[in-house]
Amino acid sequence: MARIFITGSADGLGQLAANALISQGHKVVLHARNAARGREALVKVCGAETVVAADLSSVDETIQLAEKVNALGRFDAVIHNAGLYHAPAKELFTVNTLAPYILTCLVQKPQRLIYLSSDMHEGGLSKLDSFKTDIGRITYSDTKLHVVMLCKAVERKWSEVYANAVNPGWVPTKMGGAGAPENLEKGFQTQVWLAVSNDERAKVSGRFFYHQKEVRSNPEADDEQLQEIFLTQCKELTGISFPDEALHSICKT
Repeated sequence: MARIFITGSADGLGQLAANALISQGHKVVLHARNAARGREALVKVCGAETVVAADLSSVDETIQLAEKVNALGRFDAVIHNAGLYHAPAKELFTVNTLAPYILTCLVQKPQRLIYLSSDMHEGGLSKLDSFKTDIGRITYSDTKLHVVMLCKAVERKWSEVYANAVNPGWVPTKMGGAGAPENLEKGFQTQVWLAVSNDERAKVSGRFFYHQKEVRSNPEADDEQLQEIFLTQCKELTGISFPDEALHSICKT
């Protein structure tokens, strides 16, 4: 039995992943934007251990969220599911890019990290020079490229962690819209599989998955120099350094 924390699990793919994991006998802690949504999430996800609330569009609240999560003890896996699509550029950047960075840095290191990206990251650009000067230029596609860059940086620096990114597909959630053409169940199966499976195909790191299959990601994400600039820019914006050393020693399982 594993213990998993899932950001953005009050609805959508995060909620579906939570229900699937609980049905398999795992322990799940939910995250919601505020306390009211958190109470609703506990009703919809029967059997969840608890819920923690924080608005990821606030750097301060995201830092406080990490503290709340750490107070609950160690997790075997963290699924960075939360994300925005239709929102102003600054909010997109804070929720989609900075929040996963902050939580990766501050939450006690799990054995497995899963980052939700998108096929739209293929058209993204890192735009690292815009982090401080022109956030308005950053698009959803760019932020989803940042997520993959973060995942691959984690893979390089934390050899004892399985860190992978996922394209869930264009599925009919609130974000994807009712007319989305892809299978909803396949939209959450891969992150569930990566979080708990003993399948050797899931016990890898630095990979990009679509429907439980490794696929090629935007080559810009593999550029180690860009990854380092990305980490430096995030540090300067948040005041939080990426820890090269383990917060606590762990072993891959």
